[in-house]
Amino acid sequence: MIKLFKSIRNRLLFLIIFLSVQITFSQAQPYVILISFDGFRWDYCSRGITPNIELLIEEGVKATSLQPVFPTKTFPNHYTLVTGLYPENHGIIFNEFHDPYTKEDYKMWDTTEVRNPKWYRGEAIWETLKFYGIKSASYFWPGASLDSEFRQPEYLYNYVRNDPPINKVNAAIKWLQLPYSKRPHLITLYFSSTDHAGHDYGPDSEGMNRTIASIDSSLGFLLTELEKIQMRDSVNIILVSDHGMTEVSIDNIVNIEEILIGFNCSYSNYGAAMMVEPDQDKVEEVYNILKKNENHYTVYRKENIPEYLHFNKNPFISEIILVSDLGWSVIVNENLKWMNPESFNGNHGYDNTELDMHGIFIASGPALKKNFFTGTLNSLDIYPLLCKIYNAIPNGIIDGRLDRIEFILNDN
Repeated sequence: MIKLFKSIRNRLLFLIIFLSVQITFSQAQPYVILISFDGFRWDYCSRGITPNIELLIEEGVKATSLQPVFPTKTFPNHYTLVTGLYPENHGIIFNEFHDPYTKEDYKMWDTTEVRNPKWYRGEAIWETLKFYGIKSASYFWPGASLDSEFRQPEYLYNYVRNDPPINKVNAAIKWLQLPYSKRPHLITLYFSSTDHAGHDYGPDSEGMNRTIASIDSSLGFLLTELEKIQMRDSVNIILVSDHGMTEVSIDNIVNIEEILIGFNCSYSNYGAAMMVEPDQDKVEEVYNILKKNENHYTVYRKENIPEYLHFNKNPFISEIILVSDLGWSVIVNENLKWMNPESFNGNHGYDNTELDMHGIFIASGPALKKNFFTGTLNSLDIYPLLCKIYNAIPNGIIDGRLDRIEFILNDN
């Protein structure tokens, strides 16, 4: 009897999902262009040099800021934006990290590993939309270039450094002009220039302002081209950033390797946060030494890291984690070889409650309210928001919550 009940329940569940998919197919699908301006701090758009961003704000929704997840790094946060998961759950815990079981390393500049599906858990929005027959396209979005056809968007450009922004806009417009049956309805675009400028010049520099103005012009070009193809009013544009930026100095550094002379440790990452993996029988001793010398950083055992950081469940997280005070950097000897005072002026990766680490959320389009301002939103909630716009059922296991963000959607 129990087996019969389970069989009927499963068949009904399948029928509900099947009917949902059929309804979705029969409806006109919305268009969304999800744009990331890497390292675009929450307050950059208040400098009076971003007229096109200001136009989007007038037409749609602006949040005070977008709170990233910890660590406030590029790859972890971009994958959070499209999966609704904390890094400890989606697997990309840092821009680089080590698998102690297979002895393999994930590094964001290693093309082979960046495209290796083994590192990526969860379900990205383009994977979710495939179930509904909705096509997606991506230009450089971190985590989109996996060597798995099912886990990729239907249309894809792999990352090329210094690729002109105009190429991204032109690609988006061409995708939107494809025959309807082949056309992507979700497009993700990634722009990196504000992050590079923040590191090189600092967040409050003239070089940063020039870059902000330039990237705003790229947005203006996109808006103009959408007008030309008569799709400006039918496309939802969601502008986000993965993290912010804060001013740093080569004078404000703590060399962890000097503190741990005589200990055999592996070090992963540097600057705003670092993972330290000592020999197993030395973990407590190393932790105690780092705790005793704690100055301009905070040291945590993996199991005792604050709950709000959500950074202890993944097996690739090291036994000891250091988080620098804002504006300070934890380093090792190797970092000194290339740290240049002229180009080490801004950084990110710090505690995600630091306001300097917050990014932007600005959105405009038929699915969104107009001239609407709200407080800080959470990057975890972008994935369920996108699912709601497409009337798609999100992955059942996510950390994001629709109820924290759906109020920005148009009631009509």
